[in-house]
Amino acid sequence: MKIVALETGSMGKDMSFACFETYGDLVLYEGTLENEVIDRISDADIVIINKTDMNREVLSKANKLKLICLTATGFNNVDLVCCKEKGIVVSNVVGYSTPIVAQHTFAMLLSIYEHLNYYDEYVKQGGYAEGQSFTYINRPFCELQGKTYGIVGMGNIGRKVAQIAQAFGCKIVYFSASGRKYDVEYDQVDFDTLLRESDVISLHCPLNEHTKYLFDYDAFEKMKKSTVLINVARGAVVVEKDLVHALEEELIAGAGIDVYEEEPLKKDSAYFRIKHLDNLILTPHIGWGSTEARQRCLDEICLNIEAFLNGGSRNNVAK
Repeated sequence: MKIVALETGSMGKDMSFACFETYGDLVLYEGTLENEVIDRISDADIVIINKTDMNREVLSKANKLKLICLTATGFNNVDLVCCKEKGIVVSNVVGYSTPIVAQHTFAMLLSIYEHLNYYDEYVKQGGYAEGQSFTYINRPFCELQGKTYGIVGMGNIGRKVAQIAQAFGCKIVYFSASGRKYDVEYDQVDFDTLLRESDVISLHCPLNEHTKYLFDYDAFEKMKKSTVLINVARGAVVVEKDLVHALEEELIAGAGIDVYEEEPLKKDSAYFRIKHLDNLILTPHIGWGSTEARQRCLDEICLNIEAFLNGGSRNNVAK
């Protein structure tokens, strides 16, 4: 059994793939270019990937391939129809990152809400030491308590975020782009109501035909000028240039963005036009990546491989 991991770098250099040696001969690649994929998996029985495109052309050359293991929940980069035709099992991992995505949501939100970058810089540059008062409140800030917290996507992460927001004293409302009703205690509202009433909106939905470009200029115009938007879902849920315009025109109070339509972020991205704004926080798609979450991810893949080798089924999205 030959196991090939094509993108170990995406898991961080502090993670060990040694556990996979139990199941066969292991070959590791820190990263793999598009033109290298076919050669590297040509004789592989199991392939471990994250974002690598497993299209029909690639799969047609992988004649020994039996199992594709994703180090992620999403599987839109895998041709499931072709996998089914060739009898290739595809497994993903779910739930491993819920705690840290929720945590990162509030890390960005609280930093924006309390202008922490501004006050941190004020102290470090000596302004506080030169002042006459024990305090300095040049940029007023508000509490989360009593605010309306809007959530798009009430899956595992959305529910976790709702619990935390509720602990802060927020009223929770949510919008389901698909129209699905969830068995939760929170109020389900339509999109316009979410935009109109929410003081905070965070995105925890998949990217699909219902959610692509959901947040455009028209949406930002309907939001309160005091609203903060957090996107830890998928970049293309937001029209990035429209968000930039909304921040420039002060249609909303701030934004925390961890995901982008193109990743890595392109040098000509509209975000770089406003990178000086301290009410905008940009992080490089790290919301999923705590040490604990990445270890859980690898542990889950091991269990998926064990189940496959023992003739079972675990986290299979195609078989």
